[in-house]
Amino acid sequence: MSEIAVITGASSGIGEATARHLVRAGYDVVLGARRTDRLEALKAALEAEYPERIVAALPLDVTDVASVDAFVAAIDRADILVNNAGGAIGSESIAESDEADWQRMYDTNVLGVLRVTQRLLPRLRESPSATVVTIGSVAATVPYVGGAGYNAAKHAVRAVTRVLRLELHGEPIRVAEIDPGMVETEFSVVRYRGDEDAAAKVYEGVDSLSADDIADAVTWVVTRPPHVNIDSILIMPRDQVGPGQVKRRAT
Repeated sequence: MSEIAVITGASSGIGEATARHLVRAGYDVVLGARRTDRLEALKAALEAEYPERIVAALPLDVTDVASVDAFVAAIDRADILVNNAGGAIGSESIAESDEADWQRMYDTNVLGVLRVTQRLLPRLRESPSATVVTIGSVAATVPYVGGAGYNAAKHAVRAVTRVLRLELHGEPIRVAEIDPGMVETEFSVVRYRGDEDAAAKVYEGVDSLSADDIADAVTWVVTRPPHVNIDSILIMPRDQVGPGQVKRRAT
């Protein structure tokens, strides 16, 4: 039987790209996200291109306990979990930030990882060789002005991931974290609350990473021999050496 990969936040960006890469690599997939119309479109596209693969699309809001419970209850087997759902909101200073934005970031990035991982762990433990991959961020390693809430959330994600690795030591479950730098997806559109002009300026004059670059890394991590655990990877564009440290070219 093919291994089954469960991917959260699979309706766009890194999640969608990861689904495409893992199906191409021979995995069956369970896709979860809030935007079920996009999920169904992705499911149809994957089934048309890879008719031998099994693709399931299920509604999932990682901030909603009932939604997570229903999502996991529909899953009979899981060999891989890709915790991808997350994101940033706003770029205000600590003095000017809205506590509600911080709450949403923490609920999505941190508690979302907890809810899905905790509830899916019994299925992963039934696998002869399972892998949990969590998509973090360079924000988990380097604080930056305007990123306090997102920094705090992604630092927490890193801590959770590391503790999970310690707690599962000795079990046949690998735990990995992938921390991307600038990836040109809908990330900045969400961060700037739908302001597409502001979002476009983030990537202006930069050869940013693509969702496929990160999906390729996820696929590499999960396809290593079972005894190899890639604890963490920091992936940056050549033009970026840190948050705010970006080489821009004339456009």
